[in-house]
Amino acid sequence: MELGDAPLPGTALAEELDKQLLVQLRDGRKILGILRSFDQFANLVLEGSVERVFVGEQYSDIPLGLQLIRGENVVLLGEIDASRPAPAGKRYVAIPASKVGTAGKNT
Repeated sequence: MELGDAPLPGTALAEELDKQLLVQLRDGRKILGILRSFDQFANLVLEGSVERVFVGEQYSDIPLGLQLIRGENVVLLGEIDASRPAPAGKRYVAIPASKVGTAGKNT
């Protein structure tokens, strides 16, 4: 690699703009969303984001909407390949919006 081939500092995420990403956070949460913006501190703006939650052999997505993620909380991120099938051995479970955030509460 020549010196001219290296990306400029702070621009490594530019190739990921407008792509769907999976972001794993320091607390273990996994957020999926479309990268709309970033800055020199790797703070991310994700549009249409969801938190993917795994419980045993099942998983579900909790809608979050527009999210600003502080760069220091990002452990890793990568582009999602929409053409690939769902995780092997895992089954998607849809959660009605009325039930989001009410787990474990007596209603």
